[in-house]
Amino acid sequence: MAIHTSSDASGRSTIAIALALTAMFAFAVMDGLTKTLSLTLPIPQILWVRNIVFCVLIVGLMRAQGQPLRALLQSKRPGLQLARALLLICESSAFMLAFKFMPLADVHAVAALAPLGVVALSVPLLGEQVGWRRWCAVFAGFLGVMLIVRPGFQKIEPAMLIALAAAGLWAGYQILVRLCSRSDSSDTTSLWTAMIGFLATSLVGPAVWQWPDATGWWMLAAIAMLGSLAHICFIRALSLTQPSLLQPYNYTLFVWAVIVGYAFFGDVPDAWTWAGASIIIASGIYVWHRERVRGVAGKS
Repeated sequence: MAIHTSSDASGRSTIAIALALTAMFAFAVMDGLTKTLSLTLPIPQILWVRNIVFCVLIVGLMRAQGQPLRALLQSKRPGLQLARALLLICESSAFMLAFKFMPLADVHAVAALAPLGVVALSVPLLGEQVGWRRWCAVFAGFLGVMLIVRPGFQKIEPAMLIALAAAGLWAGYQILVRLCSRSDSSDTTSLWTAMIGFLATSLVGPAVWQWPDATGWWMLAAIAMLGSLAHICFIRALSLTQPSLLQPYNYTLFVWAVIVGYAFFGDVPDAWTWAGASIIIASGIYVWHRERVRGVAGKS
């Protein structure tokens, strides 16, 4: 039995990495479409349609697999699942609002701070041990964000603060997904995400509804499908391995955001954004390196 433990763990990690990379690409394209559509449709409406499709898709997939929905809804930690699902709605809303006023790459440069936030939050919430080297990497990531924001050298736009808040919410969400995975299956977590997301956004979405044109409809459909794919992949990835292992691969989202931002809007990040993002990404990769070293040496 024990002979296969390392091999099984390696296989799970490989699958988790592939799922995370798929999720990052889907998120980037979805964000580009969301930024475009938010210029003509209300953000709550876009988020509502996303959650409707996600809910229908999740329920349909589970029924097709013959899984009992009532049993899957019986979480061992319902309060935690509710908090996690609501946190995701707040995070999605904050990012969508930031996208409306900022270039995609700039938002994701700030969002690159989230993996370092995962490391910091993993100490009090997951009970993980973080050594001084990784704390230095977290501090370096903070300095990278300061280069992007540049307080004292330019006026800090509210959208930048929204992006920072969204990054913090995204880090917290990943920690809560991992906590939920300790007691519930990824299917239960996905179902709670879909159901709570649908119910919560249904309180606001219909009130601000505006009928989209033909282009708006296909963009709404694409956003909903990409969002569903991304969240299903990422929830599954986080259930297969530790969040800290996946963080370096999350940085591919910034690369895709640059490509999508240029292709959709002609946006190119300025030198300060590139410098800050480089520091943040380098810090995150170092954290991942320390995780690998700790895994081999058995210490932080």
